Amino acid sequence: MSSIAAAFAHGLHQLARQPLPPDVADEARRSLINVIGTSIGASHHPGVEAILAAARDLGVPHEAPVPGRRERADVHFSALATGFAGHLDDFDDTHLATVIHPAASVWAVLTALAPSTRPTGEQALTAFALGCEAQLRVGVSISPEHYDRGWHITGTCGVIGCAVAAALLLGLDAQGIARASEIAASMFVGQREAFGTMTKPYHPGKAAANGIAAARLAQGGQSAEAEIFEAAGGYSHSLSTKVDFDLMNGQMGERWELLSNTYKPYPCGIVAHPAIDAGLALSARIADASQIETITLRCHPLVPELMGNPQPKDGLQARFSAIHGVAAALCDKRVGLAQYDDARVVQPDVTAVRAKTKLAPDAGVNRDEAFIEARLRDGSTVAHHVEHARGSLARPLTNEELREKIELLIDPVLGAGATARIAEAVRDIVLLPALGPFFELCFPKEPNHA
Repeated sequence: MSSIAAAFAHGLHQLARQPLPPDVADEARRSLINVIGTSIGASHHPGVEAILAAARDLGVPHEAPVPGRRERADVHFSALATGFAGHLDDFDDTHLATVIHPAASVWAVLTALAPSTRPTGEQALTAFALGCEAQLRVGVSISPEHYDRGWHITGTCGVIGCAVAAALLLGLDAQGIARASEIAASMFVGQREAFGTMTKPYHPGKAAANGIAAARLAQGGQSAEAEIFEAAGGYSHSLSTKVDFDLMNGQMGERWELLSNTYKPYPCGIVAHPAIDAGLALSARIADASQIETITLRCHPLVPELMGNPQPKDGLQARFSAIHGVAAALCDKRVGLAQYDDARVVQPDVTAVRAKTKLAPDAGVNRDEAFIEARLRDGSTVAHHVEHARGSLARPLTNEELREKIELLIDPVLGAGATARIAEAVRDIVLLPALGPFFELCFPKEPNHA
């Protein structure tokens, strides 16, 4: 092939012309049902309200839906709102090798474009799976240095996967997919400094909107630099000094990065999950958290780097505080959305336990591992070792656990039984001749009044 983008597009186009392997299709379904849950669960957050208020102020056409709501917006704002909601609670999927959350942005592409492109269920699942796979392959080719330099890889690589998914939904050929990817390589967004703010979930929303724009521009004949990935001043080498294009383009159809995707049991940064598991284990042995004198958590060095906030002020900040996750586990003996509510984060009991907790980074501790020790007022100590966190590749969430998770996200918004109906539709998605009835399951019966 004449360029990296051309080879990338050729491989993905070939994969799109054949059925997904059964294990890949199953993982795509797991990723899809998970992100449907996270997007519906956060669909009434003030950040989503702000996005849709901007759309109303601009008088955009009512073309595309936003899951969990009855309002419609144009394709741009539908993608922006859906991608934002899908990632907002940091409860979506995570590809551990890159720390990319692939599904929120690609689901937003599917939601925004399906009304006009009218894919079958099988076409939709293929576009979703390959959109996720595309961004993960780009991600592994520039990891880990790209993320370490401060980029939010979900936004910077997500836009490439979204361009691929959009191009497939629009019916572009391999040349069109290549052009869409080349254009998208100049449309990325996201820095890690935004973590703990509403700007972080904006990144996958913007990746979706920009990916759609890139595919439409390619469809309209716009050209771009064919060697944008491999050029010295291009996408990949600008974002990382250690680039491996074999990881981006090699073994297409044989190696699937999507099979290394994982799903979160807790709504926060994934590097804190071993710590939360450790805190929950101790909570079963410590009846009263006020009796704790000190807590030491020995953990991977990424924990303080990414989630070292010792005293967060609200729920978004708390999602990047491993210490808060431990404190919430010990005080409430459970960790879910309620433990990241703004009001809960500032309560005296969790604030006190956070103040007693110290992170001890250790390069010898694995990312999915943690060691915790609590010293109590009576002089005794309680300790626990988490070898592999729940939701990791070594201890993946079962389908039943995933179903229980999303039921707590979907049913409060759409009503009892909604999760069951959506899960059944996702299971049988490849049999659907059209997605209209499928999407109807994702909206409330009565209009929202924002």
